[in-house]
Amino acid sequence: MAVGRVKPLAVLAAIFLPPLGVFLDRPIGKSFWITCLLTLVAFVPGMIFALYLTLISPAA
Repeated sequence: MAVGRVKPLAVLAAIFLPPLGVFLDRPIGKSFWITCLLTLVAFVPGMIFALYLTLISPAA
């Protein structure tokens, strides 16, 4: 299992503006729109999902 590099700017953006953090880490796709939806519904779930995508999930 290859470990990717963590982008510090993407992590900071994932905390303060979750969709931007996902956009900096991977191209616009399903995960970006899910993050936007979660952030609009409630900020914390969007932030948690963005941090998960940025730190743990490999970019597809």
